[in-house]
Amino acid sequence: MTIFVEVILPVFFIFVCGFILQKVFRLDIKPISTLAVYLLLPFLVFQTFYTTPLNINFFYITAASVVIMVIHILLGLVISKSLKYDSKDKNAFLLSTVFPNSGNYGIPIILFAFGEQSLTYAMPLMILHTILMSIFGVYFAANGQGGAKIAIQTVISQPSNWVIIPGILMHEFQIHIPEHFYKSIELIGNTTIPVIMVILGMQLANVTVRKMNWGRISLVTFVRLILSAFIAYGVCLFFPMNDLLRNVILVMSAMPSAANTTLYAIQFNARPQFVSSSTLITTLLSLLSLTILLNLV
Repeated sequence: MTIFVEVILPVFFIFVCGFILQKVFRLDIKPISTLAVYLLLPFLVFQTFYTTPLNINFFYITAASVVIMVIHILLGLVISKSLKYDSKDKNAFLLSTVFPNSGNYGIPIILFAFGEQSLTYAMPLMILHTILMSIFGVYFAANGQGGAKIAIQTVISQPSNWVIIPGILMHEFQIHIPEHFYKSIELIGNTTIPVIMVILGMQLANVTVRKMNWGRISLVTFVRLILSAFIAYGVCLFFPMNDLLRNVILVMSAMPSAANTTLYAIQFNARPQFVSSSTLITTLLSLLSLTILLNLV
């Protein structure tokens, strides 16, 4: 109960604020989402890599995340083939199960659960998840709508992918940004997390619960909220990482379906109703699953 009240509930309060805002005013989410993706997030990504050293822990984060994602993709392909999903159903299932909501959900949960020190691990992990999702998530959604060509074009257009290398180089070569100018970068970057949390609440307010395929959504829920934790734990056993890093990877991997996959599904008509419904249901049920998981770690 303590973890639920002190960790989960404050995060959901911000989601609810966005949910109520959208229900009352019916705002157009696209301009706000564009602001977050094309302005706020790139500043946060640059800020993270500018201040974070590329040490062995960064290698563990990258290697573990890629392995976890590959296992999820293979698992999704096996399930899709076994249940004889068509191409769109397969892509929608992959979108809903492969990518955790580590950005506008995972980061605040990690912060409330483990403190500011954990953000040293959580921020690079979130950015890596975002990059992987912007590549593979877009590919899954765009498959059949132009396939790899559209996916690659979309990935290239993501500005957050273009600021990583400058951030790394400036950190490694100790190229210092003047303090008064860096404060502006911090101000913009630091607004990213609360804004995308509100956006998630707004997105959930637009999800309808009509004609849900409860069988498939139940399967998505099992994979995303339960099986993901076991997969992440098993992968982490192969790396000599410290307990905090392992717990951050474990909890971030067990987040509900990523909200951005809904945007991709809508943009490329990849079963958007199913993907958005999966995001809604897994987010609601994560109240229970994350409370249990955080008590265990």
